[in-house]
Amino acid sequence: MDVTLRVKRFNPEVDEKPYWAEYELHDIEPVERVLDLLHRVKWHIDGTLSFRRSCAHGICGSDAMRINGYNLLACKALVKDFVKGGKAKIEVAPILGLPVIKDLIVDMGPFFEHYREVMPYLVNDTPPPERERIQSREERAIYDEGTKCILCAACTTSCPSFWANDAYVGPAAIVQAHRFIFDSRDEATEDRLAILSDPDGVWRCRTIYNCTPACPREIPVTRLIAEVKGRIGKSE
Repeated sequence: MDVTLRVKRFNPEVDEKPYWAEYELHDIEPVERVLDLLHRVKWHIDGTLSFRRSCAHGICGSDAMRINGYNLLACKALVKDFVKGGKAKIEVAPILGLPVIKDLIVDMGPFFEHYREVMPYLVNDTPPPERERIQSREERAIYDEGTKCILCAACTTSCPSFWANDAYVGPAAIVQAHRFIFDSRDEATEDRLAILSDPDGVWRCRTIYNCTPACPREIPVTRLIAEVKGRIGKSE
């Protein structure tokens, strides 16, 4: 199969603005991944192409990109899903809302700053028991879906509210806060709710729903955000 791969490229050291580079790739198998195509370009055609990837198995989240207009992990996006009329045309660009360092690599610093803002760790100042802090299956199920987050930023960078205002904490950070707000063992719920009650907190969400389909882990992001909003309402 022939594939036309268009990549949005930008090197701030030499380029005045981003541009599209096009590569014609041949003998591509339908089950190859977009990541495989990027490897082929970098290893055999143009070694200056830059992108992130680590595990290449959908676990680390480092290769989140905008593929044909959607936020996806390049290691999970298959060529066959972009085939029309026997040929595939695939466009790859960096995720939106974060500064581009080079080509498909964005500065994740602002994203992780918002992540740290919501206190993404268990807070419990009571003396620890002899064994673990016991929790029922029902208590765990309340927040379990949020624990699947791999911090790829696909949800946050699919959000128009984040594009318009990068001070917005963003869906991923709210999902991380949800995980501890609803953890029966945690004692910092009110502190997190106060943080998320800020004008750039959870209320900046307009329920556009872009975040949920963007999540490669199928986390119901929009619903978890709504649950945090509901929890704030109960505390007021």
